Amino acid sequence: MVKWGKPYCVTVALRGAPAPDIPYAKQIAASLGLEHDLHYFGGEELDEAIRDVVRVLKVFDPMEIRNSSAAYVALKQAKKHRLASVMTGDGGDELFAGYSFLFKHTPAQLDKALKKMWSKMTFSSIPMGKDLGIEVRPPFLDPEFRTFAEKIDVRLKVREENGQTFGKWVLRKAFEKMIPSELLWRVKAPLEVGTGTTTLPAFFEARIPDAEFSTKKAKHLAQDRVTIRDKEQLFYYEIYRDLYGAPKSVDAAKKCPDCGTGVPPDANFCRTCGAYPV
Repeated sequence: MVKWGKPYCVTVALRGAPAPDIPYAKQIAASLGLEHDLHYFGGEELDEAIRDVVRVLKVFDPMEIRNSSAAYVALKQAKKHRLASVMTGDGGDELFAGYSFLFKHTPAQLDKALKKMWSKMTFSSIPMGKDLGIEVRPPFLDPEFRTFAEKIDVRLKVREENGQTFGKWVLRKAFEKMIPSELLWRVKAPLEVGTGTTTLPAFFEARIPDAEFSTKKAKHLAQDRVTIRDKEQLFYYEIYRDLYGAPKSVDAAKKCPDCGTGVPPDANFCRTCGAYPV
């Protein structure tokens, strides 16, 4: 991209939380000579983003909301700069086996796991961008590139480098002459870790009194047949319920035991509430 222009870069992080993505984002922007907006969000902005994410995605899965809220803030920040489109890294970990839980698979098992992942992968940035009126264009998901990436031998995706196992090995190697080594061979951290939203469970634990949580948890189980696992999920569920009502228990071959929504027969978690395993 930098051979053809100077893309404007946006990085966001939760104010006051550990956000290890920040120094890496600063370093790569500086090394490529890019203009870089580093935006810290918190309080009211976070609450607004959470509500918008629940509204757009129609979920109350804590992990999804932790990740997507930061992404939504970033997309809003891009829109403030009047950007018409945004490029994201969506699909990189799926196509190139970036997740550590894949590392212990044999090549045959890894090939099977990736193909299953490709058939189901969805990315929240796309509908969130549409909601904001900004086009999200993930280069990894370009049809021609995706077809190419899917055909690469899995033994080039998960491989050792200097005695350590890495996912996305061939992708990292492709950028060795462009990206500083400490960024290139960084161990993957989930978006919620990198932006600091992984601290939200503790935030809601302190924000919601124990007695209130117990009362509301029992109420939602009795009235809606929804199992609330923790205070963070309670906060998200009450937004969901306010927007869409209680989840509809469907007559499906397989449904979530925690919220009653239908799940695909071969799914092992619920996209609506995040229950795992189902």
